[in-house]
Amino acid sequence: MKKADVLFNKVYRIMEIILVSIFGLLVIDVLGQVFSRYILNTSFAFTEELARFSLIWLSVLGAAYLNGKREHLSMDFLYQKFSGSTKKKILLFIELCIFLFALIVMVIGGFNLVYTTLHLGQLSGTLRIPLGYIYAILPVSGLLIMLFSVYHTIKINANEIID
Repeated sequence: MKKADVLFNKVYRIMEIILVSIFGLLVIDVLGQVFSRYILNTSFAFTEELARFSLIWLSVLGAAYLNGKREHLSMDFLYQKFSGSTKKKILLFIELCIFLFALIVMVIGGFNLVYTTLHLGQLSGTLRIPLGYIYAILPVSGLLIMLFSVYHTIKINANEIID
């Protein structure tokens, strides 16, 4: 196994641990919210906001993870009709589009969002966390998607990925 494969397998494993931890936090938070409302007849103010932020991180980081594993949703009925060399060109074009989307929307747009919210000092309503920290998952996930795109492009060129 190549060094790049070993590195990316470690990245996937770290991402799995982070995603499972966020999901566990989300489950505990929602169960605590339900328990406090129906058993204690009171509601903790922070649980709804914590659940919202956990879901944002879980969704965006989960999208990067699925992209890295090439398990994202795709419609391939047209793609399957092409020959091997055309499939390779289409896969490379798709990886280029994914890379550019991650760069422009997630990384550049995400950094702009993080900078703006931190510069303005916007805080979350209940937890009083700077919103820039919550939005920081966008450029981080965008960078991961870009790295995965480069990795997939290398694998496609080496004929290791042909779906």
